[in-house]
Amino acid sequence: MKPLKLILTISQLSLISLLILAALPAAAQDDMQPLMGAWDACETPASLSGDISLGVIFTLTGGAAVYGNPQQQAVALAVEEINASGYLGDAVLAPIYEDSTTDETGAISAMTKLVEEDGVVAVLGPTLSSEAFAADPIAQDAGVPVMGVSNTATGITDMGDFVFRDSLPESAVIPGNLAQAVDILGLESVGILYSDNDDFTVSGYNVFAATLEELGVEVVGTETFATGDVDFNAQLTSILAEEPDALVMSILAAEAVPMINQARSLGFEGPIIGGNGVNSPAIAEQAGADANGVIVGAAWHITNPSDINTHFVEMYTEAYDGNPDQFTAQSYTGAWLMATAIRCADSAESSDIRDALAGIADFDSPLGSFSFDEDRNPVHDPVAQIIVDGTFALLSADTAAEVFGE
Repeated sequence: MKPLKLILTISQLSLISLLILAALPAAAQDDMQPLMGAWDACETPASLSGDISLGVIFTLTGGAAVYGNPQQQAVALAVEEINASGYLGDAVLAPIYEDSTTDETGAISAMTKLVEEDGVVAVLGPTLSSEAFAADPIAQDAGVPVMGVSNTATGITDMGDFVFRDSLPESAVIPGNLAQAVDILGLESVGILYSDNDDFTVSGYNVFAATLEELGVEVVGTETFATGDVDFNAQLTSILAEEPDALVMSILAAEAVPMINQARSLGFEGPIIGGNGVNSPAIAEQAGADANGVIVGAAWHITNPSDINTHFVEMYTEAYDGNPDQFTAQSYTGAWLMATAIRCADSAESSDIRDALAGIADFDSPLGSFSFDEDRNPVHDPVAQIIVDGTFALLSADTAAEVFGE
């Protein structure tokens, strides 16, 4: 399928610009300097001018569009803010948006077009880890830096030194989240369900299984399914017959919603612990009351009180009439990280951008103080969340008690 190219109209960009100005604190509006950015650490570029083409690949159609469309919105906000502030001197970021269609073939087509036809200097995306494993080697071979802003599977950055991500891998999030859930809820046994035909979900399952063993939690049953399945009653019935204290799911949103609903319909009232695939407000919206008690680790939480996060949340909410999620926070941050690498390199050469990107450390962002490690993976603190009455709350004894009682 040919990738879908999306272009923001001038009127849309103008509206976004006005919304950004309205959201900025008065002092920031006066000098047009956003809270984000390495304004002092790197001087305004003197060698840049014109349009700098940035490729952006997200799942805008298909089963994972619930992640990709908000991601594109967040990048659009960041790009307009970057350009309006003169962050790149006389140059502006010119994003070229492509739809991976929730498909590895679509991601390959999108990446090939951006790198070989459009000549982009860097790429954000694609959305899914499976898409990244298929498409990122194209950017690596061409020497174009690519940054996953929602790729959490093990091995993403092993594809090469031009591959980065600002999304914490499952190995950095699941262990702490699971340990906290086990401690707070006194879990002794779980049943595991995971999709065995997706790189991300298999990777998540491996982390869950290893962590449960380390914590001494008994796994009473393990069931698999395929991405795209809609009926999980057989797998759930088998696991629930063993009366686990909790269900653990490594799963994407399209399958998570019916699985959660079916588990509740079969009478399971306990905790449902998920990986990054259930880390979307769409889970709570679409699963309804059945989503109460879903627990998931995250790289970000809306209640982070920092000025930068508060600004981001207010700006996104005002622009799109809805709250941002982790994927939007990572996408917004990713666009700023790319722009910062270009600013600090004072260059639009892909190799220079790669080198500057690798050197970013202690960068203040909605995700917290952000750095890349030597393997181009993100370094910052994760959080643990639980859905309470349709909203992600920070996991604690009190929030768990709201759902499950004392």
